[in-house]
Amino acid sequence: MKIAVVGTGYVGLVTGTCFAETGNEVICVDIDQKKVDKLTNGEITIYEPGLEKLFLRNLKEGRLKFTTDLAAGIEEAKIVFLALPTPPGEDGSADLKYVLGVADHIGRLLTDYKVLVDKSTVPVGTAEKVYESVARNAKVPFDVVSNPEFLREGVAVDDFMKPDRVVIGTSSDRARKLMGELYAPFVRSGNPVIYMDERSAELTKYAANSFLATKISFMNEIAQLCEKLDADVDMVRLGIGSDDRIGKRFLFPGIGYGGSCFPKDVQALAKSSDEAGYDFRILDAVMQVNEIQKLHLLPKILRYFSGNLQGRHFALWGLAFKPNTDDIREAPALYIIDALLEAGATVTAFDPEAMKNVQQVVGDKIKFAENQYEALKGADALIIATEWNEFRTPDFLKIVSNLKKKVIFDGRNLFDIRAIGELGFHYESIGRRPVNQPTAVIA
Repeated sequence: MKIAVVGTGYVGLVTGTCFAETGNEVICVDIDQKKVDKLTNGEITIYEPGLEKLFLRNLKEGRLKFTTDLAAGIEEAKIVFLALPTPPGEDGSADLKYVLGVADHIGRLLTDYKVLVDKSTVPVGTAEKVYESVARNAKVPFDVVSNPEFLREGVAVDDFMKPDRVVIGTSSDRARKLMGELYAPFVRSGNPVIYMDERSAELTKYAANSFLATKISFMNEIAQLCEKLDADVDMVRLGIGSDDRIGKRFLFPGIGYGGSCFPKDVQALAKSSDEAGYDFRILDAVMQVNEIQKLHLLPKILRYFSGNLQGRHFALWGLAFKPNTDDIREAPALYIIDALLEAGATVTAFDPEAMKNVQQVVGDKIKFAENQYEALKGADALIIATEWNEFRTPDFLKIVSNLKKKVIFDGRNLFDIRAIGELGFHYESIGRRPVNQPTAVIA
């Protein structure tokens, strides 16, 4: 099948590459000429494990192409995916100007029947708006389908190639048949393709992400309570996660969620609820808890250093909002950096993939290290903000030899409390008892 994907951001590039991998001919369209040139020349523009191999293979085989020419990109395509940004507006609602702008342009270009697919995360009712935008100028029949993505950054290729489910929102039998044929290779193991109306499909995406964000915030609240009641959140997590009705995933406490999906989608669903005249109180609490949680380590750090961080130097491990990505959107590490700098401290950071992106945001306000141990040199304490695998089993002798003192503040609960206590560290994490109670530290 011949497919067009409009937009070569995270979702668009993964979508185009994975469809090409199953033998389809895919043309990806983007207005950024420099980006298109890079992709055409084999330079992948995002970091996602496993994607580059597929990208290069399909580029070489000629199944994956890139262009800035929308007319040429969609000319022969039977299905056109809209994978465009929907950034939050000032009021929290999703901004549809890119989606509707492209839809209006496509309406002028249609010469035969096509299925236009909303792949971007969009508010309920967007399919109707896209249809209206296209219909204003279209002289041939077409259909608009909602096909939300459920990709997790870091494992997006597996999520796309072996999806838990495929949600297709359409009222058209013709579009349903084409979409079913397209996705057939991805659901051979029996996972469902779920057909529904367009509005329900749009809401499904927001509901899924908002529910997962709610689980995270709930566990962060439990972690806060554990600290006050002298309980261990790891034990609580194991106790409730073994219940099939609850499940084990998304129960790990930390310093809040970030990225391109959860913050934006929760905010957008709350805004949509307001516009519909419904007060979605749980979502308001989820957002409030998450904002507080991002700086949950700061009071611990201040308490240890007797309330004064002036002149202190900190090592920071992890900048991306989660491991296996270079995405720093709404990353808790950025909030921690701002707070430390405002308190008069200095920071040297290390992240396997995200340092370049952070440098573009913070400039020379902090230093960046070549590796995780170099970041520790001369630091008064280590702060862990992202759970990269290489941080989980570090060389503690190197940590000791580089840090001024054995002090770690862990926002992702990477280390075993008993083991790190035996090594003589002062260690504070999330929802667990501190090792070596905080005491005033004199320079």
